[in-house]
Amino acid sequence: MEDYAASSDDEYRYSDQEDSVEAFDNDDNDYQLVSSKGPSTQVITKESLLAAQKEDLRRVMDMLSVREQHARTLLIFHRWDVEKLFAVLVDRGKHFLFSEAGVTVDENRDSNSSAAPSTIMCEICIEDIPSDETTKMDCGHCFCNGCWTEHFIVKINEGQSKRIRCMAHKCYSICDEAVVRTLLSKKHPDMAEKYERFLLESYIEDNKRVKWCPSTPHCGNAIRVEDDELCEVECSCGLQFCFSCLSEAHSPCSCLMWELWAKKCRDESETVNWITVHTKPCPKCHKPVEKNGGCNLVSCICGQAFCWLCGGATGREHTWSSIAGHSCGRYKEQEKTAERAKRDLYRYMHYHNRYKAHTDSFKLESKLKETIQEKIAVSEEKDSTLRDYSWVNNGLSRLFRSRRVLSYSYAFAFYMFGDELFKEEMTEAQREIKQNLFEDQQQQLESNVEKLSKILEEPFETFEDDKVMEIRMQIINLSTIIDKLCQKMYECIENDLLGSLHLGVHNIAPYKSKGIERASELSVCWTNDANNTGVTAEHDRPSGSGSSDESGCSSRKRARKEGLGGAFFDLNLPAEL
Repeated sequence: MEDYAASSDDEYRYSDQEDSVEAFDNDDNDYQLVSSKGPSTQVITKESLLAAQKEDLRRVMDMLSVREQHARTLLIFHRWDVEKLFAVLVDRGKHFLFSEAGVTVDENRDSNSSAAPSTIMCEICIEDIPSDETTKMDCGHCFCNGCWTEHFIVKINEGQSKRIRCMAHKCYSICDEAVVRTLLSKKHPDMAEKYERFLLESYIEDNKRVKWCPSTPHCGNAIRVEDDELCEVECSCGLQFCFSCLSEAHSPCSCLMWELWAKKCRDESETVNWITVHTKPCPKCHKPVEKNGGCNLVSCICGQAFCWLCGGATGREHTWSSIAGHSCGRYKEQEKTAERAKRDLYRYMHYHNRYKAHTDSFKLESKLKETIQEKIAVSEEKDSTLRDYSWVNNGLSRLFRSRRVLSYSYAFAFYMFGDELFKEEMTEAQREIKQNLFEDQQQQLESNVEKLSKILEEPFETFEDDKVMEIRMQIINLSTIIDKLCQKMYECIENDLLGSLHLGVHNIAPYKSKGIERASELSVCWTNDANNTGVTAEHDRPSGSGSSDESGCSSRKRARKEGLGGAFFDLNLPAEL
């Protein structure tokens, strides 16, 4: 198969050279994806969490004409999936939607309260209680405030605060959160604050489209994806991770492959393999013994002599033909197991060495960034006709992304063509064909990545303009070639390798030419209007913007703590159950 990048300078150039160069030079240095539909991932900070929650609540409230607490109960039941909630409404109707989620809407609640008797017997504590010290839920059940409060405390301590059911027997209605908040705040304000926190964090904990950033220490942010949950994202704190499994970004490995590979590299399983291959356990003390000579009669430090061939205890007499009282010339399964362990160890070492080599190269090449900037600064001070050096930074970014893809491709190949996961999925002939196909593409990508790495290390700040232009064309064309090779590798994995399998658990995040998408911040503007909900979501502000708008609202302003109704809590500290 021909190499994609020839050594000749002339062969680096494409026929549509000017178009490709212009497109490459105009590429953003930070490689943020731009879509006409808006950002597909958003960062939810402590300040914007309430705004994000209010956005979904408002959609349900407008569609169903219900109060906020009823909308929240419906959304929590459907794990904040608004589309699923609307689908149930269309397919099964409003009555089924409400009853399934435990929502009871009492439209005559205000008119009924005026006709209440002066005293009511609470069926929990069996006492006559003044009616103004009792509370009636939407479901119609009425109990004293003391019993309600104790019921709420028990449920919150049990971790059921997001869906507290009525105390009545066989009543599955969910208690009004406004009532819960009011009763708790009178005697247990700390418990009311915990309840508020549970409701607020429910948007993240119970929402499949929103997950906490796995940074350590925790940055306090969450990430919301709009489209495909199988993606890789970058938080505003700089951490890149897989949204599906919350591990580091690992494509083209599937989540299961990466979990197995990380565990294999982390634990001592390969050390155990080495001991299995190179040592035998003493039959007396069971310590591993390594043979350091040619004689098959070995002695442990405990004094026990045993046969190296089979591990059986023997006497100390050894002749040319036998070991005293012992014969082990027949085939045994243990010998086959040891050979298999040795083969598996060598295979793992092959893939791990290459995985680690590219990982180490990535770390070393990361230091190139400062060196490149220094070279650019020197070049810009020269009296030269070439003023734009964005192609260097773009080439460096392409090198980083392709090096990462190469590194993880070896972990993918270890499991794709091994016996651990797909032994029954392919015949040996099919496995060999697919392995050759993948390794050919992997080799082409590896070759061009190394060429790009070498060219980027050139001291171009000392060259004449003609030589710099030549290097510029090589970097631009190599970057284009590497991008296409990465696309071809992902297509091969998705269609020819994983796509032909019967098991559907191995999916990979799609390849993005501009790299892992950096999530834009869901900014929030706080108002002082008492009749307002207090938040306004803004989607069009650029990521990381901290500027103020004309009304003086800052997207980075921390919310003030103003009572329980509008309180914000430190989301870096988990709620106590």
